[in-house]
Amino acid sequence: MKEMKKTKKWSLQYRPGDAVKDAEIVKLAKELSVSDVMAQLLYTRGYHTAREAQIFLHQEDALFHDPFLLQDIRPAIERIALAIERGERIAIYGDYDVDGVTSVSLLYLYLRKSDADVGYYIPCRSREGYGLSRNAIDTLKAKGVQVMITVDTGITAIDEIEYANGLGIETVVTDHHECRPELPNACAVVNPHRPDDGYPFKELAGVGVIFKVICALEMEKCRKAGISEMDGIRRICNDYADLVAIGTIADVMPAIDENRLIVTKGLRLLERTSRPGLQALMNAAAGGKGNDGKTAVKKRKINSTYIGFVIAPRMNAAGRVSSASIAVELLLADNEQRAKELAEQLCELNTQRQIEENRIAEQAYKKIEQILDEKNDRVIVIDDDTWQQGIIGIVSSRITERYGLPSILISFDGATRGYPSGDDLGKGSGRSIKGMNLVEALADSEDLLTRFGGHELAAGLTIPRCNIDAFRKKINNYAVEHMDDDMLCVCLEADCEVTLPQLSLELAHEIERMEPFGTSNPVPNLILCNAQLTRIIPMGGGKHTKLILEKDGHSISAVWFGVGTAYLPFELMDRVDVLFQLNINEFQNVTSLQMIVQDMRLSQSFEENCRIRRARYEEIRAGATFDETEDVIPTRDDIAVVYTLLRREIRLGHTYFPIRRLLAMLNVQGSFQIGYLKLSMILRIMQELQLCEITEPTEDCYIFDFYFNTAKTSIEKSCILKKLKSQLRKTGEIR
Repeated sequence: MKEMKKTKKWSLQYRPGDAVKDAEIVKLAKELSVSDVMAQLLYTRGYHTAREAQIFLHQEDALFHDPFLLQDIRPAIERIALAIERGERIAIYGDYDVDGVTSVSLLYLYLRKSDADVGYYIPCRSREGYGLSRNAIDTLKAKGVQVMITVDTGITAIDEIEYANGLGIETVVTDHHECRPELPNACAVVNPHRPDDGYPFKELAGVGVIFKVICALEMEKCRKAGISEMDGIRRICNDYADLVAIGTIADVMPAIDENRLIVTKGLRLLERTSRPGLQALMNAAAGGKGNDGKTAVKKRKINSTYIGFVIAPRMNAAGRVSSASIAVELLLADNEQRAKELAEQLCELNTQRQIEENRIAEQAYKKIEQILDEKNDRVIVIDDDTWQQGIIGIVSSRITERYGLPSILISFDGATRGYPSGDDLGKGSGRSIKGMNLVEALADSEDLLTRFGGHELAAGLTIPRCNIDAFRKKINNYAVEHMDDDMLCVCLEADCEVTLPQLSLELAHEIERMEPFGTSNPVPNLILCNAQLTRIIPMGGGKHTKLILEKDGHSISAVWFGVGTAYLPFELMDRVDVLFQLNINEFQNVTSLQMIVQDMRLSQSFEENCRIRRARYEEIRAGATFDETEDVIPTRDDIAVVYTLLRREIRLGHTYFPIRRLLAMLNVQGSFQIGYLKLSMILRIMQELQLCEITEPTEDCYIFDFYFNTAKTSIEKSCILKKLKSQLRKTGEIR
C-alpha cells in the first residue's frame, strides 16, 4: 500500500533557557512540593502560581454557573413544569450518540421521578438520519404527545419544529451545536452558542445543557419550598453526575470550567455506581467471571480514559450498528438480569462495529490513494454505496488522523433503488483539523446540500448523489482560501522534555492529580531524546509493539499501540526520540511504569551520525585514504559471518534489509563487532565475487538475491579489497 501519511511535527510547549520562567517553575515546584516535571506541566497550562495550581488541582472555590444565565431557560422550565402539572404527554427527542443517549436518560429519569407522563424517541441512524423529521413528529402526534423536548439536537430543525407547531405539539429545544442565523420557532431555545446568549461557559455537551435545565427546575422548586437552592443542585449532582460525565467525555468537550467540575463529580459516582446498567457494562467490558458464575468487575481506576475508550464505544455501538434505544434501556434498567443481557448485547455490537470499521477503512484508504491529489486536495471527500452510515464518522476520524486533512465520508447505503440515481440522498460524516471550521465550510456549500450541522471539528450532512463532484470541488476551493500550509502538517504538542531518571511512579501519580483529562486539558505528552532501542517485542498478534529503551544506565518499557513490528521503521540499537504519555501498568499484581508511545523518530544526533558515516563511505569508495582506527578492511571471517547471516535470512524469505538492521543483527546476536564502513565494503565485495545480487532501492537499504550454488572463491580475488588495502595509511603517514 502506498504510504501517504502526512509528516508529523512536534511542538514543545516548554524549553529551559528563559531565566524568569525557569525561576518561576523552580519556585512552583518548591511551594507545591512536587517534582520539577510536574511544575513544568502546571506552568505550561497557565498555572503560574501555587495558588492557581492548587485551585486547578483541588478545584477549590469551584462552583457551577447560575443556569438562569442561559437565554430562554426560564420559559423552558416553565413549559416543562406546566406539562408535568397538567399531566401532558411529554416526548424527549434525542440523538443516537453517547451524548444524546445520556441526555435522554438523564431527563427521562428526572421527569419520571417528578411523576411526568414521559416517553422518548431516538431516530434510527440508517433509516432516518440525524435530527428531527416529519415522519418522527407524525409518530409522536399519533401517540398523543403534546410537548416535545429536544436534547442534543434541534437547533437547526426550523422547518420540522414549525411542522410540529402545526400539529399542536409545543417544543422546548435544548442543544449545544452551532446555531444558524435563524432559530427555531419553539417555546424556548436553550443553547449556550446562541449569539444572544450571555452564559459564561459555551462548551457544555448536550447532556450538560439539559443538566443545567434540570438544575434550574430543581432550584425553582427549592425557592418555592423556601429551602436553599444549593441543596437542589447537590441533589441533582448526586443523582445524575455520572450520566453527565459520560456524555461530556464521550462528546470530547473541553475538560475545563464546569465540565471539569461535573466530570470530577461524575467519575467519583461511577467508582461506586449503583446503576445496574453501568455495573453490568463494566463487568461485560472486563470480560471475567467469578466463582459464582457471575461476571466480575476487574478492579481498575475509573477515569476519563476508561470512559472514553471502554464505556463510550460500547454505548455508541448501539446507535451505529443497531438502535440507540438499547443503550438508553441499559441506563434505565433497574433489573440486574436485564442489565446484564443489554450490556452483553452492547459488547457484541461493539465487536461488529470494529469489524465493519476496519472493512470500511481499508476500502476508504484504497479510494483515497486512487483519487487524492496531494498537492491540491485539502479536503478528502469519498463516497460508497455499501458503507454503513453509523460507522463512517469514526472512519473519517481515522482518515483525518492518518492524512492530516479534513475528511468527509458519504454513504448511499439504503438510498439506492438497486442502481445509482442522481437524486439518491447520501448521508455524510466529516472530521476536521484545528483551524478549519467544518460547519462554516459546509455552509459555503449549502446550495449543494440538503441539510448539515455539527461542530467546528465534526459535522454531518445529507447530499444528493448528483452533487458529489461539485461539492468536492467547492469545499476544496473553500479550504484553499482558509487553510495555510502549517495547518496541513500533523502537529503533536508536547509539554516538556524529560530525562529517563525523572520518570517514576511518583511522577505518574502526580500527573493523575491533573485528572480529568480531555480537550483543553489533555493527557500530558512528554519527550525523551536520544534513547537506545534495545528490544522490540510483538504484542497482540503483531498489531502492537513493546519496546525497551535505555539511556545513561536506566531502562524503561514502552508500548506503541496500533503499530505492529512489521511496520516499525526502526531497528535495534537505533537512537530515538520518543513522544509519549506516562502510564502505570498493573499486571498480575505487579505495578510498573511504562510509556505509551504517541510518536517516535530517529534522534537528530543519530541521523547526523548516519549522514557522516555515509559521506565517509562515499569518500573512501572514491579513493580517499583511511587509517586502521576506522576499521574499514574486512577479514575472511568478517565476510563469512555476514554471508552466513544473509543466507539464513534469505532462506526464511527475508530479502529486504536496511543496513541499520544488519548492523543490529550482526552486533547483537554475534560475537563480531562490525561497523558501518566495514559492512558496506563487505556487501560490495560479496556482489563483486558474485556471491549474491544486491540492489539498493534507497540509500542504505538493500535487497538481496543469493546464488546458492556458487562455487567457493577466495576473497583475495576481490579488486575492491586490494584497492582498500592500498588506501590504508601506514602509521605515522600524513593524511
